[in-house]
Amino acid sequence: MVSQPFTVGYVELHRSGELQRRIEEALARLADCTLCPRQCHANRLEDDPVGSYCGIGRHAWVSSAFPHHGEEPCLRGWNGSGTIFFSGCNLKCVFCQNNDISWQRTGYPADARRLAHLMIHLQEQGCHNINFVTPSHVIPHILEALPIAIEKGLRVPLVYNSSGYDSVEALRLLDGVIDIYMPDMKFTNPDVAKRLAHAPDYWDVCRAAVKEMHRQVGDLVLDDRGLAVRGLLVRHLVMPNNCAGTHEVMSFLAEQISPHTFVNIMAQYRPEGRAWDIPEIARRCTREEYLEAIAVARKAGLHRFCRD
Repeated sequence: MVSQPFTVGYVELHRSGELQRRIEEALARLADCTLCPRQCHANRLEDDPVGSYCGIGRHAWVSSAFPHHGEEPCLRGWNGSGTIFFSGCNLKCVFCQNNDISWQRTGYPADARRLAHLMIHLQEQGCHNINFVTPSHVIPHILEALPIAIEKGLRVPLVYNSSGYDSVEALRLLDGVIDIYMPDMKFTNPDVAKRLAHAPDYWDVCRAAVKEMHRQVGDLVLDDRGLAVRGLLVRHLVMPNNCAGTHEVMSFLAEQISPHTFVNIMAQYRPEGRAWDIPEIARRCTREEYLEAIAVARKAGLHRFCRD
């Protein structure tokens, strides 16, 4: 495990003018939106876009923003990860533990100045990073806020905390901007993905997205304090009856990404939202299912796991 100090790439992109170019490109894409794999083609320059899968228009909606002390140790440190929770997820899993946020437009609209203020406020509270939660549909909004935040002194790592249902084309707008990618890798079976997230293409989309994320930032790197400064951190939620396809996920990471991929294999699944109506996921995963997932990851050749 290599340690190194943090360098602020997004500041250099701002100074060079490249960040402004990407902002203009991203905002233009909102007019006929294809920013996420849903490809809804809605005019999201309107406040209430007709036909938009995420339901979010010209301004992002923020559900909450606070120092989060429940994230991975390398993110939360001792002062917390500066999380900004966005409403209107583009995936909408039927078992989502935050379905009041992901399935609805809750919270408040945040224009670029307000979003920049939230970033600065979290940094001033001592947060080790700014953690954008469910950001796939608000990439233009995040980019638009960054120059304002940079001019006000933003200098901490930026975390892209997504469902893994991300467009490669949209992720390329973030190359050099995002320091830490933290995608979920949820399920591999198209039928399962269709029933649980209305996204039969999830596995194909997620694999391409994770490859792009790793291309940009590489394996996870920690500084001499044990804090993440750059790289890929993958989350995988173990689900009952192997609905998550753990073997395929771990084999993909070890063989096609890197055997040094940092993985958080999570055991906290519980039925939420509409999960009680689906027998195969209407219970928690067992201890045996979780331990099997760990064994599968080790057998695949992975060796860097999250420890609470």
